[in-house]
Amino acid sequence: MQKTMQLRSKITKEGGLEVSLGEGELADPEGDRVIIRMEAAPINPSDMGPLFGPADMASARLENESGRLVLKADVPMERIPLLKSRLDQEVPVGNEGAGVVIAAGPDANAQALMGKTVGVLTGKAYAQYTNAGAENCIVMNEGTTPKQAASCFVNPLTALGMVETMKLEGHKGLVHTAAASNLGQMLNRICINDGVPLVSIVRKAEQEKLLRDQGATHVVDSSKETFLSDLEDALVETGSTLAFDAIGGGRLVSDILSTMERALVRGASGLNTYGSSTLKQAYFYGGLDQSPATLNRNYGMMWAIGGWLLTPFLIRIGKERAAELRQRVADEINTTFASSFVEELSLEEALQPENVQKYVAKKTGEKYLINPNKGL
Repeated sequence: MQKTMQLRSKITKEGGLEVSLGEGELADPEGDRVIIRMEAAPINPSDMGPLFGPADMASARLENESGRLVLKADVPMERIPLLKSRLDQEVPVGNEGAGVVIAAGPDANAQALMGKTVGVLTGKAYAQYTNAGAENCIVMNEGTTPKQAASCFVNPLTALGMVETMKLEGHKGLVHTAAASNLGQMLNRICINDGVPLVSIVRKAEQEKLLRDQGATHVVDSSKETFLSDLEDALVETGSTLAFDAIGGGRLVSDILSTMERALVRGASGLNTYGSSTLKQAYFYGGLDQSPATLNRNYGMMWAIGGWLLTPFLIRIGKERAAELRQRVADEINTTFASSFVEELSLEEALQPENVQKYVAKKTGEKYLINPNKGL
């Protein structure tokens, strides 16, 4: 048995959030399972739901219960019925991270990972040690550190998945919102390297400069009065009819679809009551804005909106293609898929309310890292 300190989250039926740091045990690995000493785990926007659910983090406070640190916050009672599947259950947290394999089951694919630095998609990365199947690990090339490999799953494979989805569904180019994010910068580098037309939507002038300095051609600022006309020009030039939206709420997706329609019919002759015959597709893949999405249906009849998640996408493309994408991530982890972090936190520091307020803000360009073995 391997003892481990780990973060767990619980939401109670009385309307309380409890994120605690406590000791657990991992069984000796069997089959193709491995145990990883975790040294780096990013705090992604996708980790906010498992960590905090719909809790009001402005109410967060740290308590010491018999030597165990517990971060507590209030959960609106009207949200409790929506959380039935996880109420009063302690669940491990942390979608991804990286470390070194210290124990492995007898299967050959597990034994091959012994002593290797790996990235892992585990759902319980905020722990000193975690276990996973060998198929959930990306083996890093010699010389890659766990910190460099920390964000090798969610953002890199999501960015690659956007381009793959574009190709699978027959689109010519992409539109991406919150484009100055860590993921957005990766997508920009992929599209430059692969010759894929990309329209990047940002919210600030400095974010536009950041992407243009990195070689981006089509960057539009949603805070400008000329945003929609600038977007239309970019869509005409790129032919992009597929959008991936990280925002979720508001009318941005509706505006993108409307502008796609205007770009498609610009210069067209004749009247088509049902709009252009080209499908305009938008996918929600994030929820930075939790307000309702507003749709103003002025984009014809050939349109679709859906949700996009990484795991179903990887299943869709099959193991062979997924393995090829993972190898590309390993090969380009310090270039195309490089990540930077503004601060490294220990497990205890990740529970401090002042630190929580920093990373729950999910500010573009401010990514935080947990080192589960820091200070332990």
